[in-house]
Amino acid sequence: MKFKIKLLIILTGTLSLGACKKYLDKPLTGALEGPLLETKEGVRDLLIGTYAVLDGQQGGDAAIGGGGAWEASPDNWIYGGVAAGDANKGSDPGDQTPIESIQKFTTDPTNGFLNSKWKADYEGISRANLVLKTVAKVNGYAAGQKENVIAQARFLRAHYYFDLKKMFDKVPYIDENTTDFNQPNNADIWPKIEEDFTYAYQNLLGQQEDAGRANKWAAGAYLAKTYLYEHKYAEAKTLFETIVTQGTTANGQPYKLNDNFEDNFRAATNNSAESVFAVQAAANVDPNGISNANNGDMLNFPYGDGSPFGCCGFYQPSIDLVNHFRTNSATGLPYLDAYNDHPVKTDMGISSSQDFTPDQGTIDPRLDWTAGRRGIPYLDWGIHPGNNWVRNQAYAGPYSPIKMVYGQAAQGTEGDGHSWAPGSGINNNIIRFSDVLLMDAETQAQTGNLVRAMELVNMVRARAANPAGWVYQYKDPDKPTAGFSDEPAANYKVGLYDMSYFATKESALKAIYFERKIELALEGHRFFDLVRWGIAAQEINTYLAFQGKFTQDVRGGKFTAGKNEIYPIPQRQIDLSGAGGSPKLIQNKNY
Repeated sequence: MKFKIKLLIILTGTLSLGACKKYLDKPLTGALEGPLLETKEGVRDLLIGTYAVLDGQQGGDAAIGGGGAWEASPDNWIYGGVAAGDANKGSDPGDQTPIESIQKFTTDPTNGFLNSKWKADYEGISRANLVLKTVAKVNGYAAGQKENVIAQARFLRAHYYFDLKKMFDKVPYIDENTTDFNQPNNADIWPKIEEDFTYAYQNLLGQQEDAGRANKWAAGAYLAKTYLYEHKYAEAKTLFETIVTQGTTANGQPYKLNDNFEDNFRAATNNSAESVFAVQAAANVDPNGISNANNGDMLNFPYGDGSPFGCCGFYQPSIDLVNHFRTNSATGLPYLDAYNDHPVKTDMGISSSQDFTPDQGTIDPRLDWTAGRRGIPYLDWGIHPGNNWVRNQAYAGPYSPIKMVYGQAAQGTEGDGHSWAPGSGINNNIIRFSDVLLMDAETQAQTGNLVRAMELVNMVRARAANPAGWVYQYKDPDKPTAGFSDEPAANYKVGLYDMSYFATKESALKAIYFERKIELALEGHRFFDLVRWGIAAQEINTYLAFQGKFTQDVRGGKFTAGKNEIYPIPQRQIDLSGAGGSPKLIQNKNY
């Protein structure tokens, strides 16, 4: 997305927090006055700046007291993935210890990662509000264009508030008309989020000039997702049905599933027909760093002896997650209630120099586009060697992340080596079409249309069952970039559901929930799904007990119902809200 990588010098003196970077402690000498921004060009650049912080980088800037960009990564790999058991923290026990406390639910309000996340979202809100204040003073737009700008700003503001809402629940609401920015967090902001997404849905163009901009259908999908989180199933169902049948990408392509599952995680296929709304990434744009690359995932590459990535060994798929991909050899369906009774063979405790034969049982092929495992091709980098590519197997298990890792043949254009850890040009999909199909299936089940719910789930499974999208062995094992043979890398089998699995709402939801787990694994949705379904305590404590048999990092963890469904309000923000008096921000229950 070309507007994502434009240098926004005009923002340096006008926006708060991360935009000022290390110059916060210096006198402001070059700020532009408001009237200089009150042009169509000024509004355009302010809007670009609002998109620019979707990657969370502003909230994780070490120069302003944050940390790495991963602390506020837009895919929520820490808060939505590690916390829910999709993955272990990874690396070593002493590395990025605030993540371990999050995955064990021992974290408290002083955890600096939470403050980074808070700041990143409010930076986006601040920028969206500035767009809305400024565009109100500008004339000369063609019919519908001013509304389109306003709708984009309101869409982005709603996105940032949605992220805050699902993380912290009650947060202070600031809009373009607010003058006292020290607001309390004593109100539910779902109605405000609905209002912004509704305006965006009604006023955004169906086609935009740039692929990464939000369009009408992205707003509709996000509004429907908002209804789903509020348990307004009838409203969500009606809107999802419209999105599924009529929705298009920003360049006018009808939404559809990519033929190959992996195309959702390759830079060459960014902004495909499956991408509903994505955070744009561009590699090798900034010679001084990876500021425009996917820096939120810079820690999440295999690390160890012989690893080609240099850093850092985080976000290792859990043994529990991998076991979800086992399928029944007769039906090709998953073991909904007993997946851990049919475990996938691991190389735990086996060195890379020792012989190991990968699992020979039937597997859902999405596993090998999700988790790197011993004996299976790892993109075009070669056969995953196991322990040599794992930083500390006893601590965090035997697997490596793979979805957001670039390939070897494309590393010159899709990888970004301008920092101590890799960046990539792979977009982060906030919503993709398979996600929409499964959310639609959920609303269909909740409102009684079990046949349609099954059809939607089977659409997702049929893509996984298509051999064209499987992982295959290399033509030449010594030259993996030469391409792949016609021999599947594992014993893949995926079947479709019949109505016996969708006979009741309860059984249908079980299948839908499971499908979301394996289709969207490591994409940051899981924790928030478990919370909105009301099963977080049961599922996460079961996970912690099982995973703790194998890896050290989760031992001693416990999810407490009535507390851990939301994260604590950062203590730093509570302290700031009490300057000169009592704090206006109220801490979440039991923290």
